[in-house]
Amino acid sequence: MKAKFTLLAWFMRHGILQPGRTVTNQLAGRGQRFPPPEDLPARKLCPSKDMEGECPQEANGSHPEQREERPPTSDLAMDDGSCAGPVKTGETVITEGKAKIIFPSANEVFYNPVQEFNRDLTCAVITEFIRLQLSAKGIQIAVPGEEKIEKVVVDLSEGEEAGSEPAPDGEGAAQAMAVGEVCKEGVRILEALAASGLRSIRFAKEVPGLQAVVANDFSSKAVELMARNIQFNGVGHLVTSSLADARMLMYQQKAEKHPFDIIDLDPYGSPAIFLDAAVQAVSEGGLLCVTCTDMAVMAGNSGETCYSKYGAMSIKGKFCHEMALRIILHSLDLRANCYQRYIVPLLSVSADFYIRVFVRVFTGQATAKASASKQALLYNCVGCGTHHFQRLGKMTSHGSNFKYSAASGPPVGPSCEHCHQRHQLGGPMWAEPLHDQAFVQRVLSALGSNPGRFGTQDRIQGVLSMVTEELSDVPLYYTLDCLSSTIHCNTPSLLQFRSALLHAGYRVSLSHACKNAIKTDAPPSILWDIMRCWERLHPVKRERHTDTSPAFHILSVEPTGGISTSLQDKRKLYQNKRKERAEDRSHMKHSPCKRLKEGSSAGAEKCCPSPEAAPEALKTESPPQ
Repeated sequence: MKAKFTLLAWFMRHGILQPGRTVTNQLAGRGQRFPPPEDLPARKLCPSKDMEGECPQEANGSHPEQREERPPTSDLAMDDGSCAGPVKTGETVITEGKAKIIFPSANEVFYNPVQEFNRDLTCAVITEFIRLQLSAKGIQIAVPGEEKIEKVVVDLSEGEEAGSEPAPDGEGAAQAMAVGEVCKEGVRILEALAASGLRSIRFAKEVPGLQAVVANDFSSKAVELMARNIQFNGVGHLVTSSLADARMLMYQQKAEKHPFDIIDLDPYGSPAIFLDAAVQAVSEGGLLCVTCTDMAVMAGNSGETCYSKYGAMSIKGKFCHEMALRIILHSLDLRANCYQRYIVPLLSVSADFYIRVFVRVFTGQATAKASASKQALLYNCVGCGTHHFQRLGKMTSHGSNFKYSAASGPPVGPSCEHCHQRHQLGGPMWAEPLHDQAFVQRVLSALGSNPGRFGTQDRIQGVLSMVTEELSDVPLYYTLDCLSSTIHCNTPSLLQFRSALLHAGYRVSLSHACKNAIKTDAPPSILWDIMRCWERLHPVKRERHTDTSPAFHILSVEPTGGISTSLQDKRKLYQNKRKERAEDRSHMKHSPCKRLKEGSSAGAEKCCPSPEAAPEALKTESPPQ
């Protein structure tokens, strides 16, 4: 009996058992996984008079000191007469954005705090996507903290433009949906692999214009925790938890003709097995948000595995991060083409250890035929890193009609023309632009009008600003350290190399995927000409190069120039213009200095700008001898 009392007292002291409740009811209310009730006999602790001083209670049956230490909880998750709330012993509450998530101490449900940037970026992109979707229906959205812009109503019904005036609050005013409200004509979001439900709860608490959010997972423990977090944040009217295979859920919605407007795929590893269902279950013009964390596969360490998952061969190279983006876009478009659908990328980002793409999916048989001309094979030299693209298809226009045919190639010979090494063949991969510049600019403008909305907002704005400056029609990039290491010379600065390309008449930009990357429309021969000129200023010991090394073959060729004719004419026109002006002084004003007062010759030799005017002035103004 003494041992049983000691065990019960230990439970009460550690906050597991509340006074005034039986062990069985307490464990059932808290949901703890303890031994069966028969091993813990029911016994009340506090009704006895000798223990009333040790167990003071408030009116709600809780200890004052315990209630002060617990975080604020939702009333929906509290049992009658219980003060434990949804947070159990050993659990922690994590706050991200406007969501508060309960996490167990054991690693039962996956959570990665590093991907806060990913979730913040997703909320920003989805907000602008919903703004575009609902504006066509005459519905406006109200984002907390965003600068309000006065809406105007323009009456063009009679063919003449009427004066713009503020929209009234009554009839004709645009409907504005706030965060947390159910919008009947809003979008439906599916988070197929929700884990704790953090992303879905953030959608409900930070993104307006939502009709419903489905947070799905295949783990029963994850769905149980997800349901608690939905109650804990009070978003049960918007977010619904689901226990199902993500693929079966998406196929079911497709069969019931009830597609989702936005589908978010953020798996632990590769999303390849979910792509086929996702491109079918998304609505017309809907948004797919896909994350890939298997970068070792997509960056060239295992090309055959990459082909089995994404239908493309990855190769090693400094451009591996952008190549991974183009491979996942190729895979999405390939799967969509099976159902006469195609993708339009809105934003593609490489960050940290993963890549993230946002694409819209449309249906159109004619446009789907053009997908072959949007894919390309990659020829990459193993010696100097020079790369070339070979399109798979060719599309030619004949008036309003288009003709589709196979492309001609290859663009390279048996060996590299610069270093005489062999080529590796990679792809096929997406060869069209990675981003929709107009949409990215909309996201940037929205972030600028709402400072402090996200915890990683500065980084988001920096990445998106770099994205807007990228050359959209130039696939992949070169890196300065790779070019320099090929010929074993010092590395020029980004400013010097960019200036050389601009002076040669070519376009150049940086890349968000690599800090020392160069994207340019200049051919590889121009790049190596610039490096040859740089090597002359910073010579290397050529006697150390073997006859078969890439550096030997590249440096043995003299620079050919390659500057455009128009730029050469412009340079010739303005060449030595300063020298000519110094020699020809006919245009200068022949007058004495204004400091030279009439009747005085003091300081005339120092102030006079014209060597001829000064003696005449001195001669006329000097008194006769």
